Amino acid sequence: MSKVRPKKYLGQHFLTDQNIAQKIADTLQKTNYDTILEIGPGMGVMTRYLLNRKDKNIYVIEIDTESVSYLKKNFPELKDRIFEKDFLKCDLKQMFDNNPIGIIGNFPYNISSQIVFKVLDHKEIVPEFAGMFQKEVSERIAAKHGNKTYGILSVLTQVYYDVEYLFTVNENVFNPPPKVKSGVIRLNRKDDFPSIEYDYLKKVVKTAFNQRRKTLRNSLKSYNLSDNLKQARIFAKRPEQLSPTEFVELAQMIKNDTSGTHNID
Repeated sequence: MSKVRPKKYLGQHFLTDQNIAQKIADTLQKTNYDTILEIGPGMGVMTRYLLNRKDKNIYVIEIDTESVSYLKKNFPELKDRIFEKDFLKCDLKQMFDNNPIGIIGNFPYNISSQIVFKVLDHKEIVPEFAGMFQKEVSERIAAKHGNKTYGILSVLTQVYYDVEYLFTVNENVFNPPPKVKSGVIRLNRKDDFPSIEYDYLKKVVKTAFNQRRKTLRNSLKSYNLSDNLKQARIFAKRPEQLSPTEFVELAQMIKNDTSGTHNID
């Protein structure tokens, strides 16, 4: 079978450099899970190196039917471990019976942020997550508070994972070459989660950053906070000034503010 044609509508940029493919495949290092899921393997440039890992069971998920046909022909060892599905629409807990999985991939730029949010929705079963994003997105995920690229994705990821920016990848190792550089990152899940519910924290963070130039006292007005709470020093700060830990504390303060009538469900 001939090579797969990259499809623009799927955001496909196929990695062609074998050394980089192996380097990315080797980024998953934890031993507390037995299964790896690769997102968007395309023609399997990274899959072949993942399959060399005898300590893990390798699964792939691919939405492109042409790529699926290519993988079935060229990687018979995958057998029935190819999911022809949209990763963003999958229930990973059901697919893997709530067993822990590592996730990896050369992620399409057009849905890379959505992939991270999907992983966060399934963080209980994803102890490790690594792969290649548009460099700007990788830097945003790893950004520290006070940085202009620090935002919703940075906060929510870093509450639950330790983030490492590993290395940068140039445009010329892809077919077709993208217009920007790529960045490879690794996320290792933290041992303890905060007690605040993820959905509640996510709404507070999103509301705060929707008006990122305003102080929290103004950007969180929709929560109808009590006058007493609004006088707390933290509310005089702008969202990018708060660390992920401080955002957790902020969300807990808001939830405990029984005098306020919270309009955001």
